Amino acid sequence: MSVDPASVNFDVVHTTVYDYTESVSVSHHVGRLSPRALPHQACVSHQLQIEPAPAVTTRHVDYFGNVTTFFAMQGAHRRLTVRAGSQVAIRAAAVPCAADTPPWERVADRGALPLEAIECAFDTVSTRASAELAAYARQSFLPGRPLLDGVVELTHRVHADFTFDREATTIATPLMEVFRSRRGVCQDFARVEIACLRALGLPAHYVSGYLETVPPPGRPRLLGADASHAWLAVYCPGIGWIDVDPTNDVLPSTTHVTLAWGRDYADVSPIRGVILGGGEHTLRVQVDVIRKNS
Repeated sequence: MSVDPASVNFDVVHTTVYDYTESVSVSHHVGRLSPRALPHQACVSHQLQIEPAPAVTTRHVDYFGNVTTFFAMQGAHRRLTVRAGSQVAIRAAAVPCAADTPPWERVADRGALPLEAIECAFDTVSTRASAELAAYARQSFLPGRPLLDGVVELTHRVHADFTFDREATTIATPLMEVFRSRRGVCQDFARVEIACLRALGLPAHYVSGYLETVPPPGRPRLLGADASHAWLAVYCPGIGWIDVDPTNDVLPSTTHVTLAWGRDYADVSPIRGVILGGGEHTLRVQVDVIRKNS
């Protein structure tokens, strides 16, 4: 595939290592590790290296349009290494003028929304709305306010009101615990904002991907400093899905690499599976996002 000379090009390496205290005799896994093809993003190449070599490997596109790989190991092993290497080219996506987006109530009405938007306007287990979340969201959505205007303000408030804290939560931390403690990580902030929007009837979906980490001036870039990232997108009639990143208070552009999207994290987790045996396990993940041109 040819690369647009106006694009920003990245090499992305995502390495996941599971170490087990006992042998695993059989394991089946599903991975969503191939960057999506989008109008502003091209996956130029993608390779998946799995050790030990799987007995079965198949690929398909899931319900949400994510490239999904199924792989199964049928021999005993005490370590599983999955390394995804991708070359990605990204152009700056057009950002609509907030004033040109429709009043938020018209979107919440859902009458003219496509199915992909309607199904992302309802709660899931991990993004279940509440009266507290609705009240928090309504501060940004006054009557007649343009949709994107309200979304941008809500994103700014989540960024300002919540503290990034890697030790505060896990993937299993309940949403309302995150909301009341005002602490968490990117996946938590994405869940909070999604639930706020859905509490008002607005469609939003969860996005997984990668974020280029820019080191402070004068300091070298640290390999492995990048990590999997999460943000969200809200649906706007006539425009489509608009990405917003509450962790960084930005509308994502060329520094965000989109991997997969769905209703919540359960639809997009990079790797999940079932094993027979294994005892206890430890998990190590390293992501490197390396800019190839300036």
